[in-house]
Amino acid sequence: MRRNFLIFLIISLLGMTGAAVMSGTAPQEVNLYSYRQPFLINPVLDEFTRRTGIKVNVVYAKKGMLEKLKAAGANTPADVVLTVDIGRLNELKKAGLLQPVRSAVLENNIPAHLRHPDGLWFGLTTRARIALVSKNRVKPDALKTYADLADPKFRGRICMRSGKHPYNVALIASVIAHEGEEGAEKWLRGVKANLARKPQGNDRAQAKAIYEGVCDIGIANTYYMGKMATNEKKPEQKKWAEAVRVVFLNQGGRGNHINISGAAVTRNAKNQVHAVKLIEFLSGDFAQKIYASQNFEYPAKAEVAIDPLVRSWGDFKADTVSLEKIATLRATASRLVDKVRFNEGPGS
Repeated sequence: MRRNFLIFLIISLLGMTGAAVMSGTAPQEVNLYSYRQPFLINPVLDEFTRRTGIKVNVVYAKKGMLEKLKAAGANTPADVVLTVDIGRLNELKKAGLLQPVRSAVLENNIPAHLRHPDGLWFGLTTRARIALVSKNRVKPDALKTYADLADPKFRGRICMRSGKHPYNVALIASVIAHEGEEGAEKWLRGVKANLARKPQGNDRAQAKAIYEGVCDIGIANTYYMGKMATNEKKPEQKKWAEAVRVVFLNQGGRGNHINISGAAVTRNAKNQVHAVKLIEFLSGDFAQKIYASQNFEYPAKAEVAIDPLVRSWGDFKADTVSLEKIATLRATASRLVDKVRFNEGPGS
């Protein structure tokens, strides 16, 4: 009888373990590779775990995500990637490192032009690539369109970072999408002729140059304006922000070019179901509000409120050309930068 009881007990325990796994009470986790900064994403991930019981293991990376995923192959622990710029998402797609996702939640939360048509990636936030102009030296309505940046009246008055930077490559790709390669080349030559110096620095450096009188117009992503205006650790950046105003371009036409931060499920995800749940959560109200309030970005979900500082810059019409199309034109845009020798600056 003792032997039979032990056998019964073992079978019962095994059955309980199996039931626990089936019911979802076994340990649950998802592995995330992220370019997003910890201060921004940690509160979101903590809330996701609180609500779902799914633990998120995070590897933060400033660079090298593509190479890590390639090297690991089928052995990669990564289930989800979280990154910025359509270019980085497209590189992962071209390398065959992503898998398609069909989700009614994501399709409802994310507009079609901000997600891959086959569900390979999903935009979570947007940032507009706008003009920062001197409050004192550029009259209101003097600059209205991207085409105006090539107008000779702005000769020697424009500052930009490298034309090969992903943000500018995407902008040039958007011009190709609307104007064709020949039209984009003509435009880029005109912008180059109007540069005040060789392309250099980051987006904040262009606002600094305007403040210092080096130029009157700079090209930057909107969230940098918010970061400068609220920078308590480097208060000199507040002066740079005070010296400029935000100008949204092409408001009477196609709209202002935008880029995204986005997420995708890796091709070799071991926790695919949890990976989809995480991206769905990132597209929802809680996460979208955190993005909006802490990083001065525009939520991809239209119903989520924009940060008051961002709202103070005014509403704008965004270019709704498919970001997948922008992605396919990036290589052509990069070649144009080389062809016109944009990074050599004016007069070259």
